[in-house]
Amino acid sequence: MSSERFLTSPPAPEAEALLKRTIDLAHPRLGTEVTFATDDFFADKSRLISPEAPVFYPDRFDDNGKWMDGWESRRKRVPGHDHCIVRLGQRGRIQAVDIDTAFFTGNYPPEAIVEAADTEEEPGEADWTVLVPKTALRGDSHHVIETLPERAFRWLRLRIHPDGGVARLRVYGTVDKDWSAVMPDAVVDLAALENGGSAIAWNDAHYGSPANMLAPGRAPVMSDGWETARRRRPGNDWCVLRLGTAGTIERIHIDTRHFKGNYPDRFALKAARLVADPSGDTIEDDSAAWPILLPETKLAADAIAEFDVASPLGPATHVRLDIFPDGGVSRLRLFGRKAA
Repeated sequence: MSSERFLTSPPAPEAEALLKRTIDLAHPRLGTEVTFATDDFFADKSRLISPEAPVFYPDRFDDNGKWMDGWESRRKRVPGHDHCIVRLGQRGRIQAVDIDTAFFTGNYPPEAIVEAADTEEEPGEADWTVLVPKTALRGDSHHVIETLPERAFRWLRLRIHPDGGVARLRVYGTVDKDWSAVMPDAVVDLAALENGGSAIAWNDAHYGSPANMLAPGRAPVMSDGWETARRRRPGNDWCVLRLGTAGTIERIHIDTRHFKGNYPDRFALKAARLVADPSGDTIEDDSAAWPILLPETKLAADAIAEFDVASPLGPATHVRLDIFPDGGVSRLRLFGRKAA
């Protein structure tokens, strides 16, 4: 086992609240990638969107110098500035960005600009519009900047002035899926992240966010699911999910992959059709009273279980997942048809 010392940077204080109404559109599991950088001599551009928290190894060096967890260009000796281009895996409406300079103290950019474009192929110069105007940056800090989600975008360009390092770029927003292109009789996963699903409330996410359950594919590791702390009081854990569109749920797929001694004993689902997200102050009690989609049902360790919904409730927009009493779920699929 490695004895190399390291430090970890915490998320922005605003992150949990943002993730209760958005997702990180820059997450690689959605297909997002950093396609270009003018210079990434010290730290590879791909690290800019790494989903893990930035880390710092005091004693780690490579052939080019100090190893840093982020994107870092060399010291600029000519006029101009550096930039990188990010292609979002899912076109989306952006509500905020976080330019995180964690652990960059004497080598962060003094200023940055974020531009956005909405083209199928890589944008030309005329396609870019300013999303975040030139903003002063601090070292080893989060810079959470709200934007106006009036348009959907596919591309981002992060300009740093003139050079330096950025640990992470988080892009908080919602997937802008064209549901008019989905045939009425098509069966789709109504809760999938790539279809606009999201987690909007939960009582506990100690080891992993409920939004992880909606990610593509099977979970590669246990941390890529929703897992709560061990419950030491009466009751059970729960989360509320917003579907990508109103739809009738016909089949449920729940996966406890990697959860062996810590999977929930049982689970249940409730659903409702709402015109807006429930109030954060009352969502726990309100959602507990929703109609039952699937009653309490046993689960098994490290396994996929599938259930047909015997009596579909009709179109729903929100679902509450209860797990009894606690534990972890890696994936949840809610297959159905969009509402007319």
